Amino acid sequence: MRVDLFDFELPPERIALRPARPRDAARLLVVDGNKPFADRTMRDLPQALRAGDVLVFNDTRVIPAQLEGMRGEARIGATLHKRIDLRRWQAFIRNAKRLREGDRIEFPADVTATAQERHADGSFTLFFEGDEPVEILLERAGRMPLPPYIAGKRATDEADREDYQTMFAEKDGAVAAPTAALHFTPALIASLDAAGIKRETLTLHVGAGTFLPVKADDTDNHAMHAEWGRIDAATADRLNSVRAEGGRIISVGTTSLRLLESATGEDGVIRPFEGDTAIFITPGYRFRAIDGLMTNFHLPKSTLFMLVSALMGLERMQAAYAHAIAMQYRFYSYGDGSLLLPER
Repeated sequence: MRVDLFDFELPPERIALRPARPRDAARLLVVDGNKPFADRTMRDLPQALRAGDVLVFNDTRVIPAQLEGMRGEARIGATLHKRIDLRRWQAFIRNAKRLREGDRIEFPADVTATAQERHADGSFTLFFEGDEPVEILLERAGRMPLPPYIAGKRATDEADREDYQTMFAEKDGAVAAPTAALHFTPALIASLDAAGIKRETLTLHVGAGTFLPVKADDTDNHAMHAEWGRIDAATADRLNSVRAEGGRIISVGTTSLRLLESATGEDGVIRPFEGDTAIFITPGYRFRAIDGLMTNFHLPKSTLFMLVSALMGLERMQAAYAHAIAMQYRFYSYGDGSLLLPER
Protein backbone atom coordinates (compact mmCIF):
# COMPACT_ATOMS: atom_id res chain seq x y z
CA MET A 1 0.00 0.00 0.00
CA ARG A 2 1.06 3.60 -0.55
CA VAL A 3 2.58 5.06 2.61
CA ASP A 4 0.98 8.46 1.98
CA LEU A 5 -2.44 6.89 2.60
CA PHE A 6 -1.50 6.87 6.30
CA ASP A 7 -0.68 10.58 6.49
CA PHE A 8 -2.69 13.15 8.48
CA GLU A 9 -2.25 16.67 9.80
CA LEU A 10 -1.60 17.04 13.53
CA PRO A 11 -1.41 20.48 15.18
CA PRO A 12 1.91 20.66 17.09
CA GLU A 13 0.14 21.72 20.29
CA ARG A 14 -1.56 18.32 20.46
CA ILE A 15 1.79 16.61 21.23
CA ALA A 16 2.00 15.91 24.97
CA LEU A 17 5.30 16.87 26.59
CA ARG A 18 4.39 15.52 30.05
CA PRO A 19 2.06 12.72 31.14
CA ALA A 20 -1.31 13.27 32.80
CA ARG A 21 -1.17 13.47 36.59
CA PRO A 22 -2.34 11.21 38.08
CA ARG A 23 -1.70 8.78 35.26
CA ASP A 24 -5.19 7.30 35.21
CA ALA A 25 -6.68 10.78 34.71
CA ALA A 26 -5.69 10.54 31.03
CA ARG A 27 -8.50 10.50 28.50
CA LEU A 28 -9.63 7.35 26.70
CA LEU A 29 -11.23 7.27 23.26
CA VAL A 30 -13.27 4.08 22.87
CA VAL A 31 -13.62 2.89 19.27
CA ASP A 32 -15.98 -0.09 19.49
CA GLY A 33 -16.75 -1.52 16.06
CA ASN A 34 -18.94 0.93 14.16
CA LYS A 35 -20.58 2.40 17.26
CA PRO A 36 -20.27 6.15 17.88
CA PHE A 37 -16.93 7.19 19.40
CA ALA A 38 -17.06 7.38 23.20
CA ASP A 39 -15.01 10.02 25.04
CA ARG A 40 -14.08 8.62 28.44
CA THR A 41 -11.16 8.55 30.88
CA MET A 42 -8.80 5.75 31.84
CA ARG A 43 -10.70 5.29 35.08
CA ASP A 44 -13.70 4.19 32.98
CA LEU A 45 -11.78 1.27 31.50
CA PRO A 46 -13.39 -1.41 33.73
CA GLN A 47 -16.82 -0.40 32.38
CA ALA A 48 -15.55 -0.53 28.77
CA LEU A 49 -14.44 -4.17 29.14
CA ARG A 50 -16.18 -7.38 30.19
CA ALA A 51 -15.63 -9.73 33.11
CA GLY A 52 -13.43 -12.56 31.83
CA ASP A 53 -11.42 -10.36 29.46
CA VAL A 54 -7.64 -10.34 29.95
CA LEU A 55 -5.30 -7.37 29.56
CA VAL A 56 -1.80 -8.30 28.36
CA PHE A 57 0.98 -5.98 29.55
CA ASN A 58 4.63 -5.68 28.56
CA ASP A 59 6.93 -5.88 31.62
CA THR A 60 10.02 -4.50 29.90
CA ARG A 61 11.91 -1.74 31.71
CA VAL A 62 13.39 1.26 29.92
CA ILE A 63 17.11 1.68 30.49
CA PRO A 64 18.89 5.08 30.28
CA ALA A 65 20.18 4.17 26.84
CA GLN A 66 21.10 7.60 25.46
CA LEU A 67 24.74 8.60 25.80
CA GLU A 68 26.79 11.67 24.91
CA GLY A 69 30.55 11.24 24.56
CA MET A 70 33.71 12.25 22.78
CA ARG A 71 35.87 10.55 20.16
CA GLY A 72 38.91 12.75 20.38
CA GLU A 73 37.60 16.25 19.59
CA ALA A 74 34.39 14.98 18.00
CA ARG A 75 31.15 14.88 19.98
CA ILE A 76 29.32 11.58 19.50
CA GLY A 77 25.75 10.75 20.49
CA ALA A 78 24.69 7.13 20.89
CA THR A 79 21.25 5.61 21.39
CA LEU A 80 21.45 1.92 22.21
CA HIS A 81 18.60 -0.01 20.65
CA LYS A 82 19.38 -3.74 20.67
CA ARG A 83 21.49 -5.93 22.92
CA ILE A 84 23.86 -8.29 21.10
CA ASP A 85 25.48 -9.93 24.12
CA LEU A 86 26.66 -9.06 27.65
CA ARG A 87 29.04 -6.29 26.56
CA ARG A 88 27.88 -5.33 23.07
CA TRP A 89 24.91 -3.25 21.95
CA GLN A 90 23.84 -2.04 18.54
CA ALA A 91 23.46 1.75 18.60
CA PHE A 92 22.24 4.55 16.40
CA ILE A 93 24.99 7.18 16.24
CA ARG A 94 24.70 10.94 15.93
CA ASN A 95 27.65 12.49 14.07
CA ALA A 96 28.43 9.01 12.68
CA LYS A 97 30.59 10.49 9.92
CA ARG A 98 33.20 11.22 12.62
CA LEU A 99 33.25 7.61 13.86
CA ARG A 100 35.10 4.66 12.36
CA GLU A 101 35.44 1.02 13.30
CA GLY A 102 38.03 0.68 16.07
CA ASP A 103 37.48 4.20 17.47
CA ARG A 104 37.14 4.58 21.23
CA ILE A 105 34.37 6.78 22.65
CA GLU A 106 34.68 8.31 26.12
CA PHE A 107 31.37 8.87 27.91
CA PRO A 108 30.85 10.53 31.34
CA ALA A 109 31.55 8.72 34.63
CA ASP A 110 34.54 6.80 33.19
CA VAL A 111 32.37 4.79 30.80
CA THR A 112 34.11 3.90 27.54
CA ALA A 113 33.13 1.92 24.47
CA THR A 114 34.81 0.85 21.24
CA ALA A 115 33.03 1.15 17.89
CA GLN A 116 33.15 -2.25 16.23
CA GLU A 117 31.09 -3.24 13.18
CA ARG A 118 29.29 -0.57 11.18
CA HIS A 119 25.92 -1.82 9.92
CA ALA A 120 24.17 -1.15 6.63
CA ASP A 121 21.67 1.21 8.30
CA GLY A 122 24.52 3.39 9.63
CA SER A 123 24.34 2.08 13.20
CA PHE A 124 27.36 0.63 15.02
CA THR A 125 28.06 -2.22 17.37
CA LEU A 126 29.50 -0.70 20.55
CA PHE A 127 31.64 -2.81 22.89
CA PHE A 128 31.58 -1.48 26.46
CA GLU A 129 34.83 -1.85 28.36
CA GLY A 130 35.17 -3.08 31.96
CA ASP A 131 33.63 -5.78 34.13
CA GLU A 132 30.49 -4.05 35.43
CA PRO A 133 27.22 -4.95 33.70
CA VAL A 134 26.41 -2.51 30.91
CA GLU A 135 23.12 -1.64 32.66
CA ILE A 136 25.13 -0.36 35.67
CA LEU A 137 27.30 1.74 33.37
CA LEU A 138 24.20 3.22 31.76
CA GLU A 139 22.71 4.17 35.12
CA ARG A 140 25.87 6.23 35.69
CA ALA A 141 26.37 7.76 32.27
CA GLY A 142 23.09 7.56 30.35
CA ARG A 143 19.79 9.39 30.24
CA MET A 144 16.28 8.28 29.41
CA PRO A 145 15.81 8.06 25.63
CA LEU A 146 12.71 10.18 25.17
CA PRO A 147 11.12 10.10 21.71
CA PRO A 148 12.50 12.75 19.34
CA TYR A 149 9.16 14.59 19.18
CA ILE A 150 9.49 15.26 22.94
CA ALA A 151 13.27 15.55 23.26
CA GLY A 152 13.29 18.09 20.43
CA LYS A 153 11.03 20.41 22.45
CA ARG A 154 12.43 20.14 25.97
CA ALA A 155 15.37 18.65 27.87
CA THR A 156 15.14 15.26 29.53
CA ASP A 157 15.04 15.62 33.32
CA GLU A 158 14.83 13.57 36.51
CA ALA A 159 11.02 13.38 36.33
CA ASP A 160 11.34 11.35 33.13
CA ARG A 161 13.15 8.54 34.95
CA GLU A 162 9.86 7.74 36.67
CA ASP A 163 7.38 9.13 34.15
CA TYR A 164 8.76 7.02 31.28
CA GLN A 165 8.41 3.70 33.16
CA THR A 166 5.22 1.70 33.53
CA MET A 167 4.15 0.23 36.88
CA PHE A 168 4.85 -3.22 35.36
CA ALA A 169 8.49 -2.49 34.44
CA GLU A 170 10.70 -5.34 35.69
CA LYS A 171 13.04 -6.62 32.99
CA ASP A 172 15.79 -4.26 31.80
CA GLY A 173 16.27 -3.90 28.07
CA ALA A 174 13.89 -1.42 26.41
CA VAL A 175 14.98 1.89 24.96
CA ALA A 176 11.41 3.08 24.49
CA ALA A 177 8.48 2.62 26.84
CA PRO A 178 5.41 0.48 26.07
CA THR A 179 3.47 3.70 26.44
CA ALA A 180 -0.11 2.38 26.53
CA ALA A 181 0.65 0.99 29.99
CA LEU A 182 1.88 4.35 31.32
CA HIS A 183 -1.76 5.15 32.17
CA PHE A 184 -2.15 2.37 34.72
CA THR A 185 -2.03 2.91 38.49
CA PRO A 186 -2.58 0.59 41.47
CA ALA A 187 -6.04 2.14 41.92
CA LEU A 188 -7.01 1.41 38.31
CA ILE A 189 -5.71 -2.16 38.61
CA ALA A 190 -7.79 -2.64 41.76
CA SER A 191 -10.89 -1.46 39.86
CA LEU A 192 -10.13 -3.87 37.02
CA ASP A 193 -9.68 -6.72 39.50
CA ALA A 194 -13.02 -5.92 41.10
CA ALA A 195 -14.67 -5.98 37.65
CA GLY A 196 -13.34 -9.49 36.97
CA ILE A 197 -10.82 -8.44 34.34
CA LYS A 198 -7.67 -10.55 34.30
CA ARG A 199 -4.12 -9.57 33.45
CA GLU A 200 -1.00 -11.26 32.10
CA THR A 201 2.50 -10.06 31.25
CA LEU A 202 5.02 -10.83 28.54
CA THR A 203 8.35 -9.21 27.66
CA LEU A 204 9.26 -7.34 24.49
CA HIS A 205 12.30 -5.08 24.67
CA VAL A 206 11.19 -2.08 22.61
CA GLY A 207 13.93 -0.73 20.35
CA ALA A 208 14.62 2.79 19.12
CA GLY A 209 13.68 1.55 15.67
CA THR A 210 10.07 2.10 16.68
CA PHE A 211 10.65 5.83 16.05
CA LEU A 212 12.31 5.42 12.65
CA PRO A 213 10.30 7.00 9.83
CA VAL A 214 9.04 4.89 6.96
CA LYS A 215 11.16 6.15 4.07
CA ALA A 216 9.73 3.87 1.38
CA ASP A 217 6.83 5.04 -0.78
CA ASP A 218 5.16 1.63 -0.52
CA THR A 219 4.74 -0.55 2.56
CA ASP A 220 6.07 -3.56 0.59
CA ASN A 221 9.48 -1.88 0.46
CA HIS A 222 9.82 -1.09 4.18
CA ALA A 223 12.20 -3.23 6.26
CA MET A 224 10.80 -3.57 9.79
CA HIS A 225 13.19 -3.40 12.76
CA ALA A 226 13.59 -6.51 14.95
CA GLU A 227 12.97 -6.64 18.70
CA TRP A 228 13.54 -9.44 21.23
CA GLY A 229 10.59 -10.87 23.10
CA ARG A 230 9.46 -13.78 25.27
CA ILE A 231 6.19 -15.46 26.20
CA ASP A 232 6.53 -18.43 28.55
CA ALA A 233 4.49 -21.63 28.31
CA ALA A 234 2.38 -20.95 31.40
CA THR A 235 1.32 -17.51 30.13
CA ALA A 236 0.49 -18.92 26.70
CA ASP A 237 -1.64 -21.65 28.30
CA ARG A 238 -3.58 -19.17 30.43
CA LEU A 239 -4.27 -16.91 27.45
CA ASN A 240 -5.52 -19.85 25.40
CA SER A 241 -7.80 -20.78 28.31
CA VAL A 242 -9.27 -17.26 28.41
CA ARG A 243 -10.15 -17.57 24.72
CA ALA A 244 -11.65 -21.05 25.25
CA GLU A 245 -13.86 -19.67 28.02
CA GLY A 246 -15.19 -16.85 25.84
CA GLY A 247 -13.01 -14.04 27.17
CA ARG A 248 -11.25 -11.52 24.98
CA ILE A 249 -7.51 -10.94 24.78
CA ILE A 250 -6.88 -7.19 24.91
CA SER A 251 -3.30 -6.19 24.20
CA VAL A 252 -2.05 -3.19 26.17
CA GLY A 253 0.16 -1.59 23.56
CA THR A 254 1.34 -2.41 20.08
CA THR A 255 4.47 -4.06 21.54
CA SER A 256 2.43 -6.72 23.34
CA LEU A 257 0.29 -7.13 20.22
CA ARG A 258 3.25 -7.72 17.90
CA LEU A 259 4.69 -10.37 20.20
CA LEU A 260 1.32 -12.11 20.67
CA GLU A 261 0.76 -12.24 16.93
CA SER A 262 4.31 -13.57 16.41
CA ALA A 263 3.65 -16.35 18.90
CA THR A 264 0.30 -17.43 17.44
CA GLY A 265 -0.18 -19.96 14.69
CA GLU A 266 -2.72 -20.03 11.89
CA ASP A 267 -4.84 -22.21 14.18
CA GLY A 268 -5.19 -19.31 16.65
CA VAL A 269 -3.22 -21.08 19.37
CA ILE A 270 -0.69 -18.97 21.30
CA ARG A 271 2.57 -20.83 21.84
CA PRO A 272 5.70 -20.12 23.91
CA PHE A 273 8.03 -17.75 22.09
CA GLU A 274 11.55 -16.48 22.65
CA GLY A 275 13.60 -14.57 20.11
CA ASP A 276 13.44 -11.71 17.65
CA THR A 277 10.30 -10.58 15.90
CA ALA A 278 10.17 -8.21 12.94
CA ILE A 279 6.46 -8.64 12.20
CA PHE A 280 5.06 -5.76 10.12
CA ILE A 281 1.29 -5.45 10.33
CA THR A 282 -0.55 -3.49 7.64
CA PRO A 283 -4.14 -3.51 6.33
CA GLY A 284 -5.04 -6.95 5.02
CA TYR A 285 -3.37 -8.74 7.94
CA ARG A 286 -5.57 -11.35 9.65
CA PHE A 287 -5.25 -11.05 13.43
CA ARG A 288 -4.92 -14.39 15.18
CA ALA A 289 -4.18 -13.66 18.85
CA ILE A 290 -5.93 -10.49 19.96
CA ASP A 291 -9.50 -9.26 20.18
CA GLY A 292 -8.72 -5.65 21.03
CA LEU A 293 -5.96 -3.13 21.65
CA MET A 294 -5.26 -0.31 24.07
CA THR A 295 -2.83 2.14 22.54
CA ASN A 296 -1.85 5.80 22.43
CA PHE A 297 -2.19 8.01 19.34
CA HIS A 298 0.57 7.49 16.78
CA LEU A 299 2.66 9.41 14.28
CA PRO A 300 1.45 10.04 10.72
CA LYS A 301 2.77 7.50 8.19
CA SER A 302 4.20 5.38 11.04
CA THR A 303 4.20 1.59 11.20
CA LEU A 304 2.04 1.90 14.33
CA PHE A 305 -0.67 3.90 12.59
CA MET A 306 -0.58 1.25 9.87
CA LEU A 307 -1.05 -1.41 12.56
CA VAL A 308 -4.13 0.22 14.11
CA SER A 309 -5.52 0.75 10.60
CA ALA A 310 -5.08 -2.96 9.95
CA LEU A 311 -7.05 -3.72 13.10
CA MET A 312 -9.93 -1.25 12.68
CA GLY A 313 -9.83 -0.22 9.02
CA LEU A 314 -8.04 2.79 7.56
CA GLU A 315 -11.15 4.96 7.13
CA ARG A 316 -12.31 4.18 10.66
CA MET A 317 -8.94 5.17 12.15
CA GLN A 318 -8.74 8.32 10.03
CA ALA A 319 -12.15 9.29 11.44
CA ALA A 320 -11.08 8.38 15.00
CA TYR A 321 -7.94 10.51 14.75
CA ALA A 322 -9.89 13.43 13.27
CA HIS A 323 -12.29 13.15 16.22
CA ALA A 324 -9.38 13.00 18.71
CA ILE A 325 -7.80 16.12 17.20
CA ALA A 326 -11.10 18.00 17.21
CA MET A 327 -11.74 16.99 20.84
CA GLN A 328 -8.20 18.04 21.83
CA TYR A 329 -6.85 14.68 22.89
CA ARG A 330 -3.13 14.66 23.71
CA PHE A 331 -0.99 12.64 21.27
CA TYR A 332 2.01 10.31 21.35
CA SER A 333 4.02 8.73 24.16
CA TYR A 334 2.93 10.97 27.04
CA GLY A 335 -0.53 11.54 25.58
CA ASP A 336 -4.00 10.04 26.00
CA GLY A 337 -5.07 6.57 25.00
CA SER A 338 -7.60 4.66 22.94
CA LEU A 339 -9.38 1.33 23.27
CA LEU A 340 -9.86 -0.30 19.88
CA LEU A 341 -12.40 -3.12 19.65
CA PRO A 342 -12.89 -4.43 16.12
CA GLU A 343 -16.12 -6.07 15.06
CA ARG A 344 -15.89 -9.85 15.24
